[in-house]
Amino acid sequence: MKAFLVLLLGTLLCVDSGSSLQCYNCTSQLSNSKCQKIETCRANDVCKTDVIRVVGLFSIITKGCDSSCDPSYQDFSVGNRNISCCSSDLCNTNAAGSVRSSYGLAGGIAAGVLWTVLNNKF
Repeated sequence: MKAFLVLLLGTLLCVDSGSSLQCYNCTSQLSNSKCQKIETCRANDVCKTDVIRVVGLFSIITKGCDSSCDPSYQDFSVGNRNISCCSSDLCNTNAAGSVRSSYGLAGGIAAGVLWTVLNNKF
């Protein structure tokens, strides 16, 4: 009996509820707080966030559902553009974009070295 209940529970957890993906939606906003409208996507869509940053001035944020999102990062002399994609409900909440892996790795190594030095107290 226990085996049947475990099997039944596993089957129920794997059944698709039929609900559609939801993403935050906005077009060309200067503030992430203006990008809180929720949109229900079509089948096979993902959530997309497109952030264009002009160094020292402002960011332009666009979010929504997209059927062919292609993540990318472009660096320009006066700013950058970061396009990110995700596929869970309201996953495009943050417009900060992802940290480039080389910067993240360098920051992680620096933090690890600093932590080691501070804890060993020469």
